[in-house]
Amino acid sequence: MKVELLIHARWIIPVEPQSVTYENHALVINKGRIIDLLPSPEAEQKYQANTVEQRDNHALIPGLINSHTHASMSLMRGIADDLPLQDWLQNHIWPLEKKWVSEAFVKDGTDLAIAEMIRGGTTCFNDMYFFPEITAQRVIQQGIRASIGLILIEFPSAWAENSEAYLHKGQALYQQLREQPLITTPFAPHAPYTVTDDSLIKMHQLAKLHRLPIHMHVHETAHEVQEQQQKTGQTPLQRLHHLGLLSPDFIAVHMTQLTDEDITLLAETGTHIVHCPESNLKLASGFCPVAKCLDAGINVAIGTDGAASNNDLDMLGEMRTAALLAKGIAGNPSVVPATTALEMATINGAKALGIDHETGSLSISKAADVTAIDLSQLETQPVYEAISQIVYAASRQQVSDVWVAGKQLLKQGQLTLMDTAELKANISEWQKRLKTI
Repeated sequence: MKVELLIHARWIIPVEPQSVTYENHALVINKGRIIDLLPSPEAEQKYQANTVEQRDNHALIPGLINSHTHASMSLMRGIADDLPLQDWLQNHIWPLEKKWVSEAFVKDGTDLAIAEMIRGGTTCFNDMYFFPEITAQRVIQQGIRASIGLILIEFPSAWAENSEAYLHKGQALYQQLREQPLITTPFAPHAPYTVTDDSLIKMHQLAKLHRLPIHMHVHETAHEVQEQQQKTGQTPLQRLHHLGLLSPDFIAVHMTQLTDEDITLLAETGTHIVHCPESNLKLASGFCPVAKCLDAGINVAIGTDGAASNNDLDMLGEMRTAALLAKGIAGNPSVVPATTALEMATINGAKALGIDHETGSLSISKAADVTAIDLSQLETQPVYEAISQIVYAASRQQVSDVWVAGKQLLKQGQLTLMDTAELKANISEWQKRLKTI
């Protein structure tokens, strides 16, 4: 049988079924989808491929899914470090955004983020930022997969003057992008403290009408929770539940302030959590009780947050931090084992975004979103368990190849569709502008 691509690898870790590693197997890809996974000798007999890739020292995993980020904020990487969240936002980030955020800012910042993510093995990201139509253009241009948030906030910005305008423009963008195969468009209200009940109700009605998920920062800090309780007598989570938002279509990001009652509520409503461990650590926002949430049956995914507060978009590093932090918080070294951490960075992210039928595992009929990691380097030798080496020892510099829907975006460490020299020149110009404020 003639096919487009065969990838032979030392290890293939499909994620589904759970905790399985195939040795000396091949992925068979045709028309951008996985059509078979079988031992390499059988693949050679059964298939004739236009392209054959041999990765004798590599592990193939599903492309990593960064379930929460603000891509174009990569231009602000390192600009206001070591500050509390509210100081960081109100006195540094928001003033910079007011002065500089534009279509050009989002274009160049998104390109920088996409380049970094592809080089680190990420094949899909869930974004929340202004000018989402520009983010969409860059996603289409660069060939990565994305969920692009239809942002909602009460503050006027360079993109929209009020909540009505945000909702109107968001609906228009949804209609424009609904046929794009690599893009989905969840609603993305910023946070409970920046969006009113009226706006949330209108947005929720639109989300139900179009069957779109909702992606929102929730319970990011103790201050956020205390302030809401003082004003309304409810926590932000209770308020969102009262408005009917908590459901399998709701993605709650951060969730560092959770009681046992909150965890029960999240489990009962089927709400997803996106855990951003490194950003939360850097901003001293608190700790998401990941082990408790997983034990309760909650789907927990992983995101990096933006590079302005992380300061990278490194999902391999984020997996390691998530696994180690969960063990320390629970006081139990067996919680969030390597297999679970990998699931959080792949299939759990796909489930949260509602695209697990399409990506998140190396399963037959799914899109060929694949990341290859070279485990032959000294830092990951010897290899007793490939999954453990990936989560606890490998670095993003060991990512050699990335395919999205069968299209190769990274080949032996080199980006195939991006001009890195031009990108660096653009970023240098932004650095000159942004450091003047």
